[in-house]
Order: sequence, then C-alpha cells, then structure tokens
Amino acid sequence: MNLRFLETFLWAARLGSFSRAAEKLNTTQAAISNRIATLEQELGVRLFDRESRHIRLTPHGHRALAQADQIVRLANDFREAMSDPAALGGTVRIGTVDTVVYGWLPELIQRMQARYPSVELDLNVDTSVRLAQKIRDGSIDIAIIMGPVLEPDIRSVEVCTFESCWVASTRLDLPETDISLSDIAGYPLLTFSKGSQPHKALLDLLADAGVDDIRIYNSNSLAIMSRLVSSGVGIGALPVVLVEDLVAAGIVRMLPIKPAVPSLTFHTVYQERPDNALARVIAELAAEIAAEAIACRMPHKKAFEPAS
Repeated sequence: MNLRFLETFLWAARLGSFSRAAEKLNTTQAAISNRIATLEQELGVRLFDRESRHIRLTPHGHRALAQADQIVRLANDFREAMSDPAALGGTVRIGTVDTVVYGWLPELIQRMQARYPSVELDLNVDTSVRLAQKIRDGSIDIAIIMGPVLEPDIRSVEVCTFESCWVASTRLDLPETDISLSDIAGYPLLTFSKGSQPHKALLDLLADAGVDDIRIYNSNSLAIMSRLVSSGVGIGALPVVLVEDLVAAGIVRMLPIKPAVPSLTFHTVYQERPDNALARVIAELAAEIAAEAIACRMPHKKAFEPAS
C-alpha cells in the first residue's frame, strides 16, 4: 500500500476538499483524485461521497481514518527516529507574534539552522487570534502565541511567560516614586490590539482598580507602541523584553505602579498530525530555548518588578 496515498486520504478528509488537499500537497486536483481512486480500488470500498463541490467521508472512510492516521504517524515517527537530523528537509510554516520576535525567536531560528540545515522556515508574524485561526485551517504548521487553543487534535504547550511593565518616556513629568494609576490618568495607555488577551486583562485590571476614565490606544505592532512611548505620547503597558534597551539608553523608564501589568503567557500550538513531526521538534526546541532565556534573566529579574 502506497503511504503517499494514505497521506493524501488524510489531507482530503481533514480539509474536506480535493482542491485544498492538492494545494497543501503541492500537486494537482487530478492527481489527488487519482490517488484516492487507486486507494479505493485497492481497498475495494468507497472512502468519499463526491458531490459537485464537496466531498464527504463514507462510513468506510470514517472507519479508515483512525487507522490511516496511525499508520502514517508510525511511519513518520520511524523516519524521524532513524534519520540523520541533518537530512530532514521540507518547509515548516511558523507563525509568531512580535513579543517572541523581540525575545528569543532569533535563537530558535539559529538553532534550527544548525540542527536541521535542510529545513526551510516560512515565518509569519501576526496577532495571536489570527495565528490561532491559521493553525485551525492548516495554513501554518506551528504557532508561538498567547494561547492556549483548546480544540481536539490541536496541542498547546506552555513555553514561557514574559513579564510586563508600566513604562513611560523619561521626558514626562511623573513622580520618581509612589506612582499610582491616578498619576497617569491624563495620558493614553498604549497596549495590544482590541480583543487580545493583554487588552482584556488591562481592562479587567482598570475595572478592578475602579478606573474608568483612561484612554486606551491599541496597536498590533510592538514597534509602533515602543516608538509612541519613547516619544511621550502615552504610557505603555508592554512586555519588559521590548523596552529593556530603551531603559538602558535612558529613553524610557519602568514605573513602579501597583497593580502591575499582567504577564503574558505563551504556548506553542500545532495540529497533532502524523505528518507534522517537524512541528513537534520545533515545539520542543522552543521550550528548551525559552527555559534557557528565563534562566539567564533570573539574576536581574527584580529590576523588572514594581517596587513594593
């Protein structure tokens, strides 16, 4: 039995379309149809009901799905276990957010290049919400986002937490100590885009503190937000990793305001598919690098915490 035909069957079943399976497998719709027809002939059963625009698994197709998945998964596990890592090839589509780019993404890419030199990376930087949807529809292989994504067949693994802070331009006339939310009420707050987890967490924080008259400016670009904070446009509620260099240069300073800005927890997210072995490899590597990055920061972590 041709393993490629089983993989084709799995993709057609997941995507519900021969044309989408062809796009995923970089072939033609006719080739997909021929593979499925050959597999059905070999098995002696119909796997799909074909309608004018849609396909649907038959009862035989539903029964075959789990076993085909297991066969392909075992074959890929065997290939991964027995192969030289340097020989692994193909393209992995990675989605991530700005915070990880500013953090340890360069190290992840460098280590991938060293361990798997034949693997090509297709990088997509977007919001967590949009990347989660791309994981669901299979248009990317793995995402590093503010998760988790709690759905069947999608694995979410917590990898790190980025501390956040209140931060302002050193040009603003703010107290050096004993700063409260009322001291920054006249400035806009700069944070992530509406609907994001950090934005919702900030709204909850302000509501719990009884503050309802602060303007909030939203952006999905950390570069834009850091630029606006540096220019004195407003007060940032941002990841520490984004502003460390600006603090060191004396352009901005972190404000010891209580309550503190909620931290950001990140997950690696990918579909549990037998052909997605490289995504599992990258998820494990991301966890390894994140742990190393946290260990390196531990000696000076208190510098990022609001004063008591």
